[in-house]
Amino acid sequence: MSLDDVVYVLCLLGCIGAGSYIRKIQDEQQRKLISTGLGITVIIVVSGFHSLHCFISLALGSACVLLVEPSKCHLVTFVVMFGYLVFFRLFDFYLSIPGHTNMIQMLLTLKVSGIAFEKTASWKRLKARDEQTQNEKRDVNSETTIEITDYDVEVQQLSAAEIVHYSLNYIGVLTGPYYRYRTYRDYFEMPFKHYAPSLESTIEKLKYAVFYCSIYLTTNYIWPLEYALSDEFYNERSFAYRLLYVWPVFFVFRARIYTGLTLSECVCTMAGFGAYPEEADASNGEGPRKRYQHLKRNAEKLSYNFTTIVNTRVLEVEKCWTFREGMKHWNVCVQYWLAVNVYKLFPSKKYRTVATLLCSAYWHGFRPGHYFCIMGAPFYVALEDMWHKIVRKDATGPSRQVIDVIFWIFKWFAFSYLGTAFLLSSFGRIWHFYNSVYHIGYISWVAMILLGLYLTNLKKAAERRQKRKLEAEADGDRESTAIKEKAQ
Repeated sequence: MSLDDVVYVLCLLGCIGAGSYIRKIQDEQQRKLISTGLGITVIIVVSGFHSLHCFISLALGSACVLLVEPSKCHLVTFVVMFGYLVFFRLFDFYLSIPGHTNMIQMLLTLKVSGIAFEKTASWKRLKARDEQTQNEKRDVNSETTIEITDYDVEVQQLSAAEIVHYSLNYIGVLTGPYYRYRTYRDYFEMPFKHYAPSLESTIEKLKYAVFYCSIYLTTNYIWPLEYALSDEFYNERSFAYRLLYVWPVFFVFRARIYTGLTLSECVCTMAGFGAYPEEADASNGEGPRKRYQHLKRNAEKLSYNFTTIVNTRVLEVEKCWTFREGMKHWNVCVQYWLAVNVYKLFPSKKYRTVATLLCSAYWHGFRPGHYFCIMGAPFYVALEDMWHKIVRKDATGPSRQVIDVIFWIFKWFAFSYLGTAFLLSSFGRIWHFYNSVYHIGYISWVAMILLGLYLTNLKKAAERRQKRKLEAEADGDRESTAIKEKAQ
């Protein structure tokens, strides 16, 4: 592990330990100030001088949220925060910035622009409610009822201090998870944190974190990514070895990511952050999907979960059969942000998937590997969906089980092949590696798409012939019936 990784892990462990103390603070304002102070401390320890980027971008984004009119503040804030990433990464090009500072800046971008999107959405609901009220006064019937909550009103009255507290809260400041301002507000206003199984959940997650970390350290020692950059790898290893090396390299990457994300979730659970009653129907990143404010009256009698802050469903990622399913379980909280703020709001339905993926790649960084990996995903998903319809959809019994296993193997090859580009990062390294394996991934996928299209056309032609045959038989039956009726 590098020195940056050691400092990163120590900061996470320190934040986990602090959660027990912070959860017990009775004065909510004091709890908020200490949480923000600890977050600022973590940023400075990890980033040093480069922490100025976080504070400058936060100031710019907060000004947009507060000063721009609600109808446009989401777009202006989005442009400012994502635009600052350009300056930040150009700065990184000339003066190397710690990798964990990049992650802090990425999360800050989502939080500040996310709160602007929430403010605009609430403003639209309030405006629609006012219009509905005016229509009722004029005896104009309205087909829908606009539901307004106290949160919609509160978001319009945000202060700069609240945005700073939310953005720099130590919980999630390093690696996430992303959470809404509403989740942050509920932590200080709702009593759920006092009754959630914080210690038990944290211990359970720590066990998994130790397991993932041990796997990472072991496998990284055996199959380091650096070996894929060596002359020996390209000059002395066989084609098969180089091609299969993508599997352990991406496995090492997953173990590392799982370790960091699980420790980040421990920071939340130890503090009781993101805990909601089961009845609230909380989802990852979004929080409660049902009304839950009334549940605080008997909070001590309820059962709780931390679904809101679960960022990756590790078991589901590993065992699901298809690439599409795997994507749904990976980095779920960030996917929620992208779905709500980019995918659903993009004006063109035809291009919104591409726009969302481009936004994701841009957010991750400007290195070619990010685009090779993320923009290659829809290409493989389209291939997978095609073959699902051809061979998997109608399969049952043992044949379905065999097909599922084949899909699972292909899923992990696709993840590993594309993920290796993400890890190699630069175009020269990626092209060198893909050349060494003759671009077999992309070539085989194109071949499978062409074969799939051919088989799909054959299937459709056979269905058309069968349909015409059935129609002809039906016509023949009708003619026979008519002849018999005439004869009678």
